[in-house]
Amino acid sequence: MDVAERAKRHSALGDPVRLSIIDDLVASDRSPQELSQHHHLPSNLLAHHLDVLEAASLIERVTSSGDRRRRYVRLRHESLREIGVGATLPQGPVLFVCTQNSARSQLAAVVWEQETGAPAMSAGTHPADRVHPGAVSAASRSGLDLSSAAPRSLDEIGIEPAWVVTVCDRAHEELTPGDRWWHWSTPDPVAEPTAETFDMTLKRIRDRIRTLNREAEQ
Repeated sequence: MDVAERAKRHSALGDPVRLSIIDDLVASDRSPQELSQHHHLPSNLLAHHLDVLEAASLIERVTSSGDRRRRYVRLRHESLREIGVGATLPQGPVLFVCTQNSARSQLAAVVWEQETGAPAMSAGTHPADRVHPGAVSAASRSGLDLSSAAPRSLDEIGIEPAWVVTVCDRAHEELTPGDRWWHWSTPDPVAEPTAETFDMTLKRIRDRIRTLNREAEQ
């Protein structure tokens, strides 16, 4: 990255509100409405701050794969190298949720355990019959084992999670988020079930977890 681009990013983060928004997005994707509520910003002022952050290549805005009228603001995690923003890792087991519990949430749970050493679980709002073979293979290519994993419903989770992370827009919009809740707007690899798609999904999840874990360790 050249000096001008680095300076542009640092300038965008020089405002306390924008830095607070980035800190928030390290952990969770947010809809504009959620950001407005969390940061007590009127919509026009929020739009200005998001425009500045997007121009500095720090965020991107994506359309929900659930309710297509809805959008999410997502941090570009690769843009955070050597920029100090923070988040706190949850203390206790994390529950990852997607619709079918056949790919994204299964991958997120095993990657979370591998990267953080902390326990994780996964479940679905409408569980499939089996974990998708593409997810099992992608996990295996990364040294992870999903061969004995099976989808389960939220009702089957026997312990109270310390935190919930939805990795599916449909599940996030179907459920009622609480205070201990993050959302990662992750495209469904089952919609285009190639090895490359599953590998990219795992990489996106791993990048998010590594960003969280790195900042928590600093």
